[in-house]
Amino acid sequence: MGETATGPQLLYRQLAADADTLDCLARPTRRGREVRWFGRQGAKLVSPDPALPIRQIERSEVAGALLLVARLPSRGPLTLPFADGPRAVTMAAPDTDFLKGRNCLLAFRSVETIATIIDWLSYHARTHAATGAVIVNRARPDPAFAEDLASALSSSPKTAGLDLRVVLLDSPVPLGKADTFPEDHPIMAPDAPGKDRMEQPSPDPFRAPIGEGLIYEVAKWRFLTEARAVVTLDCSDILAPPDGPTAFDRCVAAKSGVILLVGRRIYPWRVRRNRPETFGDHICRQFDARRGIVRWGVVPARAGLERTWRSTRVAFARPDPTQTVPFWRAMGLRVPGRKAGELAPKTSLVEDPELLALMRDQFGAKPVRPPLSTTNAVSTPSGRTCIVTTMKNEGPFILEWIAYHRAIGVDDFLIYTNDCTDGTDEFLDILQDRGLVQHRTNPFRQMPGLKPQHAALQAAEEEPVVRQSSWVICMDVDEFINIRIGDGRLPALYAAMGDANMISLTWRMFGNADVAHFTDRFVIEQFTHAAHEMTRKPHQAWGFKTLFRNIAIYKKLGVHRPKGLKPDLWDQVKWLNGSGQPMPRDVFRNGWRSSTETFGYDWVSLNHYACRSAESFLVKRERGRVNHVDRDQGLNYWFRMNHNATEDRTILTKLALLQAEWDRLMADTGIRAAHLSAVAAHQSKIAQLMSHPAQVSLYDALTGERMRALSRILRHFGASVFNAGPEAIPHDLHRWDIPEDFLFTVDHQGDAEH
Repeated sequence: MGETATGPQLLYRQLAADADTLDCLARPTRRGREVRWFGRQGAKLVSPDPALPIRQIERSEVAGALLLVARLPSRGPLTLPFADGPRAVTMAAPDTDFLKGRNCLLAFRSVETIATIIDWLSYHARTHAATGAVIVNRARPDPAFAEDLASALSSSPKTAGLDLRVVLLDSPVPLGKADTFPEDHPIMAPDAPGKDRMEQPSPDPFRAPIGEGLIYEVAKWRFLTEARAVVTLDCSDILAPPDGPTAFDRCVAAKSGVILLVGRRIYPWRVRRNRPETFGDHICRQFDARRGIVRWGVVPARAGLERTWRSTRVAFARPDPTQTVPFWRAMGLRVPGRKAGELAPKTSLVEDPELLALMRDQFGAKPVRPPLSTTNAVSTPSGRTCIVTTMKNEGPFILEWIAYHRAIGVDDFLIYTNDCTDGTDEFLDILQDRGLVQHRTNPFRQMPGLKPQHAALQAAEEEPVVRQSSWVICMDVDEFINIRIGDGRLPALYAAMGDANMISLTWRMFGNADVAHFTDRFVIEQFTHAAHEMTRKPHQAWGFKTLFRNIAIYKKLGVHRPKGLKPDLWDQVKWLNGSGQPMPRDVFRNGWRSSTETFGYDWVSLNHYACRSAESFLVKRERGRVNHVDRDQGLNYWFRMNHNATEDRTILTKLALLQAEWDRLMADTGIRAAHLSAVAAHQSKIAQLMSHPAQVSLYDALTGERMRALSRILRHFGASVFNAGPEAIPHDLHRWDIPEDFLFTVDHQGDAEH
């Protein structure tokens, strides 16, 4: 079909496939015929029937399917002993002469258009001297597609005059995994955001990921045994332009006859309206991509035809490490009709100069380029530091928190409140009158769909006190910045950071230190018991908040870190952990907790006093949490957050600084009266709660022997235990003699109510 004596030629073939057979090849030998039968997934053969004229040479399982090699007489049908009875199998002859001695691409096509295939073929012919290709068409069979491809090959100026032979192999049966989503849907795009919110498409085995793994062996034995060299790709993949030998020449140069292809996904920034996607649109990559794609190249004769071809490797063949070839996967062609932000987070996509040059030079493209962002290159000369926070009924704890952070160098506080009943609002208004804070009513009721904390942060972005600050952090009144270097103040931390513009303050979870009753004393002085530094569970244990320079690398404030990275500025992010070590780029966009590789407390930590005294916890539970107004904070929350495993008194080096600032503020009679009023309101609320039997029962559980003991052994519990809550733990486990390496876990799905 479409064959000419010169120029491109197309050979169209179909698999000899049915319910059990993927393909079956027969070639003549001196003793009759050698038959190679490729079974489909799930097909079963029983022991050969002696009455059948077939002699088995080899029988093996490859990629979950059966492969049978047998001898057959020169004439007659092939009948195989299937589990449901013997049946004749259609045989086809190999077409290995068609691609003999050629540099061949072995590719898979799903939804790629003929225009894309022409671009793909001509590019590889020009840059890597490809002279052949086997394209396995995974789409539903359509003979018209073969005719149109043949016509395009012979008429397109891009392929005119090329010595190029192409096999198009159709399949009457689906090659993809059954009951699996199609690969041209964003839900199957590895980097697509928001998959948990996507409407699931219907399964489509014709477009699903390859399930019939023997298709690689079919392609080899039917077309490619005599090829000079073969590289495996999809029709949406392009090899990088060669820097030296072509990919095929590298196969030939490889000692084992096998090379590795390492791919990366690439994306358009935007495709022009009413135009189809092309390779030339793909000029962006993810700056923080970690997962690559593996394919291979091979010289069939040198590697050995008996070595099985699989999707990511040639079995029992070690690729030559000196001959690796990179390639790019164009995701806009693989998942067409979608915006780039549906295939990968826009905040991860950066223009790649190499890709831009490639698409312009090789494809003549004029792609839509991402806009250039700017930063506030010079921060405000004042160098002010601002904390943005939200509060509700935190009256007795406000003054210590403000005094402490003023003492270590914080200049400004922007505080949003809602629904306070303990005098918090009035107290903050007095502090605002004294020029100590900026107090705002939380606007979340005028911002439908936003939780109180998120609404406050969005509003804060327009506040002059934030815009004029050099450094900003979003944190809560139960969190204290504990600087452990120099004099323990922010200037010492900033000096140590040098030109860094972000630092993670990893939580150190502090427990109640067995304190049951509320007293009007400093929180940091009362509660000195905490989690071990190496505490990975529960997952909140290593959450962090981020102190960052206000230079517009990110677009908006976030609870744990600024959000909305301007992707072209990613290389200007200089982010350290709490020990002054660089943070990896994979947290730049949305990381919020540390890991064993990124946690650190040597320079700074964020002491998190989530529980305080048992009596104060009753008040906290009664008012609900800022971001979770519909959740009950009870025993499960206390179990998860109350860590008394070890003592950490490092913050007490700042006690004298705190005391001096406290005394200065309390010398103001209005501030003193407001603080004492808030303390009285807190004590009154405690008394009110303790008049209810249910609250007394919870208080008794919080302060009882079991919960006190569990707060010291939390590192011995698996993550599922914290999700299930303390009732999942044997009632007497806290009395066991627990060895150092003991771990208790449960099988639990979901989160416990807190």
